[in-house]
Amino acid sequence: MSDRMNAMFNHADAFIALPGDLGTLEEIFHISSWTQLHIHHKRIGLLNVNGFYDNLLSFLDQAVEQKFLRSSA
Repeated sequence: MSDRMNAMFNHADAFIALPGDLGTLEEIFHISSWTQLHIHHKRIGLLNVNGFYDNLLSFLDQAVEQKFLRSSA
């Protein structure tokens, strides 16, 4: 997985996550944590087909409200 993530990171200008399984969630949070650590400043997007990511987004909003995460623009 590490080689795949490094290759993806080195060749991407941005990241878009389609609906997927636990591996997709792992990659979303992995690349998001790199943003928080200032390793990169690339855009990250979720393709929220049929509301697939609605509950995840609600969870993240709640984490921001409870100050476990910082909101970013």
